[in-house]
Amino acid sequence: MLDNLTQRLSGVIKNLRGQARLTESNIQDALREVRMALLEADVALPVVKEFIAQVKVAALGQEVIANLNPGQALIGVVHRELTKLMGEHNDALNLAATPPAVILMAGLQGAGKTTTSGKLAKLLRDQQKKKVLLVSCDVYRPAAIAQLQTLAKQLDVDFFESDISQKPQDIALAALDFAKRHYHDVLIVDTAGRLAIDEAMMAEIKQLHAALKPIETLFVVDAMTGQDAVNTAKAFGDALPLTGVILTKLDGDARGGAALSVRQITGKPIKFVGVSEKPNGLEAFHPERMASRVLGMGDVLSLIEDAHRQVDHAEAEKLAKKMQTGKGFDLNDFKMQIVQMRKMGGMSALMDKLPAQLSQAAAGAKVDDKQISRIEGIINSMTPLERSKPELIKASRKRRIAMGAGVQVMHVNQLLNQFEQTQKMMKMFSKGGAMAKIMKGMAGKLPGMGR
Repeated sequence: MLDNLTQRLSGVIKNLRGQARLTESNIQDALREVRMALLEADVALPVVKEFIAQVKVAALGQEVIANLNPGQALIGVVHRELTKLMGEHNDALNLAATPPAVILMAGLQGAGKTTTSGKLAKLLRDQQKKKVLLVSCDVYRPAAIAQLQTLAKQLDVDFFESDISQKPQDIALAALDFAKRHYHDVLIVDTAGRLAIDEAMMAEIKQLHAALKPIETLFVVDAMTGQDAVNTAKAFGDALPLTGVILTKLDGDARGGAALSVRQITGKPIKFVGVSEKPNGLEAFHPERMASRVLGMGDVLSLIEDAHRQVDHAEAEKLAKKMQTGKGFDLNDFKMQIVQMRKMGGMSALMDKLPAQLSQAAAGAKVDDKQISRIEGIINSMTPLERSKPELIKASRKRRIAMGAGVQVMHVNQLLNQFEQTQKMMKMFSKGGAMAKIMKGMAGKLPGMGR
């Protein structure tokens, strides 16, 4: 996500490091590069112009602290201005309504409204303990209703059934009545989209809005559509009293300019971003954290929040005790680490939130989600005794395990070597004062990381 922009901005900062202080001359040169980087990332031209002007004013008035170089000083200015550009703080959903609080999902076809509706339902249930009802009013797209119904079943979320013979407004009102009678906290209404904005679509969603009186009207837009995303958001904003925006597919090859433009152009806050296709791949949007990621500083706060939500704390405590004693760490624990990592979105999601230098180091160590899946498959092919006593795994057992996992014996050997190295680290932890040695030897030793 936004990798190209991050690399370009990092280059600008490096060029300033040799300078003694921030001057109008070197700021001008740096901002010329920043301007090009933003335009290449598909940030809207009016937004770029205003942003550059604000950074220039702020940077020229910046006192460079003695222990900061000009590059670091400029990073601080750009970070603050990027955060302002994207909204300064997270705008949470407003669910302060007589239940059910209605959330109306709007947007073009293909933007990801249906999958985002499901992800939002899961997020509200898991994080806010809300009883959610999903309904589809899309009677035009083939299998749209069935798609949302299947998703609701997978996520174990309530679904209100409808069919294509009904009128969208009738479906919506029936779902609202059902939600009231069955004490649902939230009703999420998925609406029909078109390939482009047209009068019929806008008229229909205006009618739905008037009938439902939603407390939240969220515009779902594909970040990969670049500046078109901003233009489309503005058109919907002119037609509907939008309360916020959800950007999808920020995990794709998007240049990411929509994330930096849409708040400024529409005046509507970005409330969530889609960061993966997985059911938990929807995150609250925090401008200051996004600014940190754009500048290669990582997003450690979101990483900690992911860990807090997804990690099995009882298992983590068991592992911590084994690390303290240096005893009992086996392949079951090794597999548990992999399962926890998968819950947090896999290694690629983890890398996306790390600061650029750590992320690049991990990339150099060939971090691979496929390799992690292979490791899990190999461990699953072992007997309980082999997992608890890996030293029993000799040639004949290796051949059987490899055949069961559909891999070569060399892959089993690689796993056992990685496990042995991790086991040594656990013992080093128990001795204390060994953190420096452990960090030095990290590359290639953790699950899914190999030289």
